[in-house]
Amino acid sequence: MNLKFLPFFCIFLLVFTNCDDSTSDEFDDANPDAVARYIETIAIVSAQDADEDTTITVNYDANDRVSSITDGIDNSIFVYDNNELTNISGQGDNLNIEELYESPYDAFETGEVMQYDDNGNPTLIKFFEYEYDYLNDTEEMVEYTAEVEYDSNPNPYFYTLQAAGIISVLDNVELNLSMNPTSPELVQARLLFPLNNITGITYKDEDGVVVFDINADYVYNSDDYPISGTLTAVSYDENYEGEQETETSIYSSSYTYRD
Repeated sequence: MNLKFLPFFCIFLLVFTNCDDSTSDEFDDANPDAVARYIETIAIVSAQDADEDTTITVNYDANDRVSSITDGIDNSIFVYDNNELTNISGQGDNLNIEELYESPYDAFETGEVMQYDDNGNPTLIKFFEYEYDYLNDTEEMVEYTAEVEYDSNPNPYFYTLQAAGIISVLDNVELNLSMNPTSPELVQARLLFPLNNITGITYKDEDGVVVFDINADYVYNSDDYPISGTLTAVSYDENYEGEQETETSIYSSSYTYRD
C-alpha cells in the first residue's frame, strides 16, 4: 500500500508499546454513545488572506466507501480490492491533523507520544524539526513538544476514515513488535491517532517556551459533531533586538455530513 497520504502518517517508529485493543475498540471505549456521521465537506475561510480559503470535499462510491478526497487542487484517490483498501494515489493530504489546524509543525507525523490521557488520546508529543542557522549557514535539529487538548466529543473524522478503509488498516496493526513486526509508519499512525476532538495544541521549544498556540472553538450538532468552528493560531517569535513578537491568524470552518 502507498502510505504517503495516510492521515496522521509518520516516518519513523519512536514508540514501542503493547496493546490488545484495536483502534476501533479504543474509539468505542472512549465514545460509547458515538453516532456514525460521514463528512461531505469542510470549508475553511481565512480572516487574513482569501487565497488561503479552501473547501475539502469527500466523495463516496455506490458502496458508501470514500472514493476520493480533494481540495480542488490536490486529490487523493482510494483504491479497493475485495472491499479492502489497497492503495491511495494522488497528491492530496487533506485530512492531515496539522493541515486542518493550520499548524506549521509535523508533530502528528514525526512525533513520539510521551503521555496519553485516560481516554487514550496523545496529550504530550515530542518531535524534532530541522531549522536553518543563519549565523553558521547550517541546518540543525531542534526538539519541540506539542501539548494537545481535547473535549469529550468523538473524533469527527473517525467514521469518514473508517469508510476510507484506513481504520481497518490501523485495526490490523500489531503493537507488540516482538510478536508480529508491523510497518513502522502504520505503528506510528496507530499510536498518534486521536479518539476525541482536538480543541487546542500548544507547541513549545526545548526550553519550554511557547512558540505557537492553536485554539479551536466549535458549535456542535445534536450528535456532537462540529458544524462550525473558529480557530485562532498565534505564533511567538523574537525580533533581531530580542523582543517578543506575536502574529495572530483566525480561520472559520464549516462542516457538512452525508444524510
